[in-house]
Amino acid sequence: MNTFTFIFLIALFVSTAVHYWLAQRQMAHVAQHRSAVPDAFKSKVPLAAHQKAADYTLAKSKLGNIDGVVSAVVLLLLTLGGIINSMFEFWATAVSSPLWAGVLASANVFLLLTLVELPSSYYQTFVIEEQFGFNKSSVSQFAKDHLMQTALGAAVGLPLMALILWVMDSVGGFWWLWAWLILMGFSLLMSWLYPTVIAPLFNKFTPMEEGALKNRIQGLLQRCGFSSQGIFIMDGSKRSGHGNAYFTGLGNNKRIVFFDNLVNSLDDEELEAVLAHELGHFKRKHVIKMLCATSVMSLISLAILGWLINQPWFFTGLGVAHPSNAAALLLFALVSSSFTFFMQPITAYFQRKFEFEADDFAANNAQASKMISGLVKLYEENASTLTPDPLYSAFHYSHPPAAVRIAHLETKLQNA
Repeated sequence: MNTFTFIFLIALFVSTAVHYWLAQRQMAHVAQHRSAVPDAFKSKVPLAAHQKAADYTLAKSKLGNIDGVVSAVVLLLLTLGGIINSMFEFWATAVSSPLWAGVLASANVFLLLTLVELPSSYYQTFVIEEQFGFNKSSVSQFAKDHLMQTALGAAVGLPLMALILWVMDSVGGFWWLWAWLILMGFSLLMSWLYPTVIAPLFNKFTPMEEGALKNRIQGLLQRCGFSSQGIFIMDGSKRSGHGNAYFTGLGNNKRIVFFDNLVNSLDDEELEAVLAHELGHFKRKHVIKMLCATSVMSLISLAILGWLINQPWFFTGLGVAHPSNAAALLLFALVSSSFTFFMQPITAYFQRKFEFEADDFAANNAQASKMISGLVKLYEENASTLTPDPLYSAFHYSHPPAAVRIAHLETKLQNA
């Protein structure tokens, strides 16, 4: 143990404690307001639905608290407990290539983390989601999904990791710049491939049938100057009762996707308004802005790693006796969130700002009243709490709280 060990322990303790404290605030606030629907929603949301949302939020928060503690304990076992060190020592003797020894050791750690998270994921799906009527998945579907995700992660992630480690070994002190270029290129490639190659591995995408809804959506696309490779209905209901809509892809590979249960829940004008909101993110260049922000943060992170990799105290402080590029990359990926925890509210602030801008776009290009009614239906059907704790939502929410968002849209409606 060295000074960095204590710095890491303090960062981990503080981030975990703040997470827990904020969750306790959220639970207390939601429970306190469970007995009555907020004034802004009294004529729109039944008390039973409001209480279901409160109970659903409380159940998820309790599981989240357990997950947070388990994650902290597992991270300590991996680092100071010596598991990572033992894995790297084992593969260093089992495989002649240092590069592939590092890849396999890292893969073992990620596989272990996947297995640790599996019970929580199972409980979330087959206890909490089942209890509140959202789970539509079977145990076999759950197992198939996780096996496919693991296989896909290995098929894509292991060669990428090997390439990054080769760059770290081969190109000198500015390896982090080349690694950043590779990661950004890979990210863009995956974004382009996702709609047509990756997503269909998990869901069925059916082109929207000709009719009034498709005509309305195509009219919206023409007004907004948006072109896509099609409008698709996704069979989201085979796993969950939650509904959503999104557009995905880059360049000439963009797709508009509606969950089938969303299409069944909203009327045509509400679906148009929800899609207008999603298009607002595109027209206001939010995707590009977030991509640029992510790129800058990735570059800074890799530059920091480029410095840390030459500091012996970084390795010994986290329980690794023999420094290596693979160990540095893995350790940095695992512990960095404890140090960047307090940047989360800044990211959330800009995400909420983008949501307001997208709502404004939707109000200008569709009916604000339909955006409001569609959102209320989504809040009710997805059991989203209408009464989050303000501090918790400021820290964690990527979308404005329901009451704030509806009030903003009603102001646009009044000024129309």
